[in-house]
Amino acid sequence: MNANILFPWQQEELILHTQRILNSFKHWAGHSLIEISGSPIQIAQALFEAPFPVYSHKSEPDPIFNYGNRKALELMQLNWEQLTQMPSRYSAEPIEQEERSRLLNQVTTKGYVTNGRGVRISRTGKR
Repeated sequence: MNANILFPWQQEELILHTQRILNSFKHWAGHSLIEISGSPIQIAQALFEAPFPVYSHKSEPDPIFNYGNRKALELMQLNWEQLTQMPSRYSAEPIEQEERSRLLNQVTTKGYVTNGRGVRISRTGKR
């Protein structure tokens, strides 16, 4: 398997994206998501290995995930390639779509969401 897939945090594009995620979170939330120390690649690895899920996607009408750390991949039962080809709407059950829309609206107005507690479903349908 390709090392970029096994260790996506080592890709230059994702090292920069990690910095954007962390800087954006600190700007909007007023505190750091994780302890930020070390080189950019060490910080990217720390976010990828964080004990809580972190997801991101762009703001297109039907956004596709462009980041998920190891915990996010485990919970969704996906590998890197599968996650980064998946529209984020598929991460919520149809009954939870309204809650997902509310959270996305919060992200639009606030810039982030820390209490994304909606029910998510994995690739195999696990809640």
